[in-house]
Amino acid sequence: MDSLTQVALGAAVGVAVMRGRTAAWKAAAWGAVAGTLPDLDVFIAHGDPILNMVRHRAETHALFWLTLFSLPLAALVARLHGEMALWRRWWLALWLALVTHPLLDALTVYGTQLALPFSDWPVAVGSVFIIDPLVTLPWLAGTAWALARHGRAGSLRANDLGLLLGCAYLAIGVLAQQQVREQALASLQAQGVRAERVLVTPAGFSVLLWRVVAVEHEHYLEGYRSLLDAPGPIAFDRFPRGAALDAELADDPGAARIRAFSHGFYKLHEADGLVRITDLRMGAEPNYSFSFALARRASAPRPLPVPLAMGRAPALRQVLPWFWRRAVGQPLPPPR
Repeated sequence: MDSLTQVALGAAVGVAVMRGRTAAWKAAAWGAVAGTLPDLDVFIAHGDPILNMVRHRAETHALFWLTLFSLPLAALVARLHGEMALWRRWWLALWLALVTHPLLDALTVYGTQLALPFSDWPVAVGSVFIIDPLVTLPWLAGTAWALARHGRAGSLRANDLGLLLGCAYLAIGVLAQQQVREQALASLQAQGVRAERVLVTPAGFSVLLWRVVAVEHEHYLEGYRSLLDAPGPIAFDRFPRGAALDAELADDPGAARIRAFSHGFYKLHEADGLVRITDLRMGAEPNYSFSFALARRASAPRPLPVPLAMGRAPALRQVLPWFWRRAVGQPLPPPR
């Protein structure tokens, strides 16, 4: 999730766990710090753009390493405030603020390696968009009320309510995702599509509008479903997936990393003399957040010394009007 949401979650968790045993501002501040620490790995350069992508949300998001790190962090905070008698409570608050960060990230579609060092499998539930105000605002409002009321009993209940509302909304996202997935599978079957894998994830900013991607061997399909749509099948557009290029770059290490990290939701295509691989999960046709040039085309692809980042995000001023109209059930074709 975005940094503000992680700060809000960490602060709310800190206030909820410390429960007035220390000043509310201390609990919120250190909860916010712990809630944002895992994302400091964005400042680590791994040598090329693909490695930077697949090694984000790795060790700093692993539950095992965060649990170990929480012990000295709690001791440091307790000693700093002269509250060693509260060390165990500080540890619980900071541990929860740390581990809820990757658990929340795992609900997005990016991929979070929760089980390192035992497994590098990127968990990507894809039931919430990376920015969703209905997740963030309850956590911010509850913590702000607790701070404004200096952690009095009533304000702590407001903080608890904010936590509960944000988590309830996340649960609604999981249920809505399953509903749309069932509709997508039925639509694909009715249209004679034998998909190897199907992705259902929010199109943006809420759980109202969902994007569906289905992968065949040589093609992928993209469609949208709003929770407010009239009953009926999902309409899909079909695009080439670059199967021939995929075979030519079967041994390319960068391509192998994207194949694995994207759980098979990728395409290859050639543009401007460059062979590119694109993660289909983040973005929408034709604009994707993560696209990389792997090779320069001659008679056969010649691998580049280092992959080049080629992704681009669509201009919000072009996408947002369509998004909101489509989210409320208007049957509009996606902007291309």
